[in-house]
Amino acid sequence: MPRYLGQHFLNNPDIVNQIIEAANIKENEAVLEIGPGEGILTEKICQKAKKVISIELDDKLRANLERKFDNQSNLEIIFEDILKVNLPKLIDEQQMSHYKVIANIPYYITSKIIRLFLETTHQPDELILMIQKEVAQRIVAPKGQMSILAASVQYYAKAEILFDVTKDNFNPPPKVDSSVIKISNIKEVNPTKDKKFFRVVRAGFCARRKTLINNLSNSFHIDKKDVERILQEAGFLPNTRAQELSVSDWEKLADLF
Repeated sequence: MPRYLGQHFLNNPDIVNQIIEAANIKENEAVLEIGPGEGILTEKICQKAKKVISIELDDKLRANLERKFDNQSNLEIIFEDILKVNLPKLIDEQQMSHYKVIANIPYYITSKIIRLFLETTHQPDELILMIQKEVAQRIVAPKGQMSILAASVQYYAKAEILFDVTKDNFNPPPKVDSSVIKISNIKEVNPTKDKKFFRVVRAGFCARRKTLINNLSNSFHIDKKDVERILQEAGFLPNTRAQELSVSDWEKLADLF
């Protein structure tokens, strides 16, 4: 097994059916699948969608996938690294003005893949992703438990955990359990506004144990008293920490710094 790529292949048909049901694929829809692996999920997606583009990094799986889907007319498998694919060009070439993403993502590139699709000019309608359970919980974290990851995803979209998947449903079994999450209601990118937002978020989280005043002061080279005054006028207490802020709080701060 190609463990070096972080691959753990789903082998439970019941879980596959749950994912398909959650994706609610219409017969006229296009789906971009990341990591088809052995094709257990791909097969079900092809039965539902009008067009399926599956992107697989591991070339060792090529022979098996091409043999299994030799007569699947609505499927194209691309053997490439999704993080190196020119996504806007691919979506244009495939004429996928609307599409869904379904993926069992290797744990070590989860945040990069999510960011890729949320920040592209050709965003999907929604993403159904199987990811590490702990990461899923971080993504949907409420105010008071926020992180850069949570703020980044919740800034662009609504994220929710649909169900958990225990490690015994994979071959080889990973060390941790997984969760299937849905990311929807994705808003369009706004380069100027987005840049300001993430500039402040990164500054606010630069030292997690420190207060927001200290982090913003150090990051923006502004006197602490001036930062405290700005925060108090905006309704934030002096001892506020980054994890206590909601996305709307961060948007407010982005207009102040």
